[in-house]
Amino acid sequence: MASVKLQKIIDRFKLENLTPELDISEVKITQPDINRPALQLAGYFEHYEATRLQIIGFVEYTYMDSMDEETKEEVFNKLLSCPIPVIVFCRELQPDPLFLKIALEKKIPLLMTKKATSAFTSEVIRWLNVQLAPCISVHGVLVDVYGEGVLITGESGIGKSEAALELIKRGHRLVTDDVVEIRKVSEETLVGSAPEITKHFIELRGIGIVDVKTLFGVSSVKETSNIDLVINLEDWNKDKEYDRLGLEEEYTEYLGNKVVCHNIPIRPGRNLAVICESAAVNHRQKKMGYNAAQELYARVQSNLAKKREDD
Repeated sequence: MASVKLQKIIDRFKLENLTPELDISEVKITQPDINRPALQLAGYFEHYEATRLQIIGFVEYTYMDSMDEETKEEVFNKLLSCPIPVIVFCRELQPDPLFLKIALEKKIPLLMTKKATSAFTSEVIRWLNVQLAPCISVHGVLVDVYGEGVLITGESGIGKSEAALELIKRGHRLVTDDVVEIRKVSEETLVGSAPEITKHFIELRGIGIVDVKTLFGVSSVKETSNIDLVINLEDWNKDKEYDRLGLEEEYTEYLGNKVVCHNIPIRPGRNLAVICESAAVNHRQKKMGYNAAQELYARVQSNLAKKREDD
């Protein structure tokens, strides 16, 4: 099961640890959702998702503050007896001394942020959705071309890395070469990134490993990119019929999400970088409502209709 260490969340969101006495090195978050325990503070524990990251906002805080000491002890003990991984106090709210004492006894970390509750909640959910998304690794090259994430696939040695290098020289940005880690962050969106060990490197047969960031500068690389288009390179087969109009889209599927896919036949002399650029711009144009293939089809139909009228 995917998980994120609590220390990574603290570093990412610059949270203050209110319980430094506790060892949090093994504390992990396994769910991208959060919980605000307002109902639990009121005594309702049915369907309580205790294993989520818990957030205390101004409403929960003022409700706790309104309790008498006897009620506080009862409610705090019941709440903090649950398997809670961590509780975050927003708006720099300081926990009640009794709450802090029981949390230390139960070994539940307490954190604090300056951010407003809604802002922090939306940021942490979005970030955790990416970190904990279902992930697979595929063989290919991912390049950001005119803002479109283009995943170039094909057999080893067919020219994926060379096409990526030419695209980089033309001003586009490399995300990853050879291995692409694909995460499903929503039902519509796939995000690709590089494994930490190969980040910013390209392998060119006959030359070896090239550090793109060092050679071409930080503007030539990108940490992550949505996967908007797949270009599959394959050897030219004269007996195979290739799509020459593009009226019907072909798709490939990763983690249950469909992505538009173009199968590009390779022959000596074909400029793969220009083809990838053209495919990316054409895909972007289609998303904006213009389809060149449909426009051509409409012109042909109009021309045939006109000829029939003349006849």
